[in-house]
Amino acid sequence: MAKRLGIGMVGSGFNAKFHLQGFVGVRDADVLGVWSPNAKNAATTAGVAKKLGVGDAKPYPSITAMVEDPAIDAIWLSGPNYARIENVEEMVSALERGKGKLVGVACEKPLARNVSEAKKVLELVNKVGLAHGYLENQVFAPPVEAGRTLLWARGAKITGRPYLARAAEEHSGPHGPWFWQGALQGGGVLNDMMCHSSLLVQHLLTDPTKPSTSVRPARITAHIASLKWSRPHYVKKLTATMGKDVNYEKAPSEDFASVVIEFTTDDGHKVLGEATTSWSFVGAGLRLSAELLGPEYSLAWNSLDSGLKLFFSREVQGKVGEDLVEKQNAEIGQMPLVANEAAAYGYEAEDRHFVQAFLNKQKPALTFDDGLQVVKVLMTAYMSAEQGRTLEFPAPGVDTFVPAVARGTWKP
Repeated sequence: MAKRLGIGMVGSGFNAKFHLQGFVGVRDADVLGVWSPNAKNAATTAGVAKKLGVGDAKPYPSITAMVEDPAIDAIWLSGPNYARIENVEEMVSALERGKGKLVGVACEKPLARNVSEAKKVLELVNKVGLAHGYLENQVFAPPVEAGRTLLWARGAKITGRPYLARAAEEHSGPHGPWFWQGALQGGGVLNDMMCHSSLLVQHLLTDPTKPSTSVRPARITAHIASLKWSRPHYVKKLTATMGKDVNYEKAPSEDFASVVIEFTTDDGHKVLGEATTSWSFVGAGLRLSAELLGPEYSLAWNSLDSGLKLFFSREVQGKVGEDLVEKQNAEIGQMPLVANEAAAYGYEAEDRHFVQAFLNKQKPALTFDDGLQVVKVLMTAYMSAEQGRTLEFPAPGVDTFVPAVARGTWKP
């Protein structure tokens, strides 16, 4: 095995470009290929990789062609949720037919739209013995890792384990039309972003010296709502922005979700995780936040507390964009600037981790098994919200459950 990892990207959108920025801080990998069903987008994204200096990337005509290329050692799956099974099937089929060799595959969140699809993805990669990693950037965010390590090493060691974790991810709504469509995305904001927050609270509550299985979901209570985007004015605005296939008068998705997860621990404690996600947040832009509380200590993180603020008066008529922060909502006034979002949100650290795991043939900190567990949490949360009650985890029938939002039958 070479000392550098050659990476092929599946997908050419917003998420793929965030990973390219993350790879700027990874020294032992090169992004060499990009595939997208849109050849023009694939070529553009390959050009971005070259411009950033993260690899001599080129567009490929298919996933199979990337697998066939001896220069490609691992695949990063950053395509849309509705294409996950199809993308993994093509990759695995190429490997089964001896078209190429890979040392690993890393997949963006969520692993799939529902438990049935997630189990299929895991089954496919296991069938060819391929090492797999689940890309969850927030658990790799530098403030999260530094704070968690210190609180467990000092506060928990002396005064006892933490008992309450909170996490939230909030912004004004996704970039692409498919995110807003329950059938394509698999749900609304709960499926899109609770995958981050639900895993983050478990991560914070887990002793860094012990496996993630030492803290296990036991009971889940969830609520979902459409607070903003199903109002008549915003229904029209959303359709005008995202196209006629996004109609929240007929087929809305939730734009707000909250979940309380009761965990049991190997040391006999009951601990709680509270997670909130929103597409109806109004603020400077994307806000990630977390708290961890224990007997004599606490942790607090807010990505918009960046330490750097810019002010533009109303005389500065700038173009609409996202040059200050992801999901930016304004161009004038006093606004926080997140100087290196790829590092701040954890993309850089997670890409470095999975590259080194695949190069050194070590089990990654997060695998598709963790991704499957997350999907089970999400689907149990949807079941809880639909039934209006707390459910034991995993809930009976969760393996075949498809949320009403994904079926197009949910009414706010």
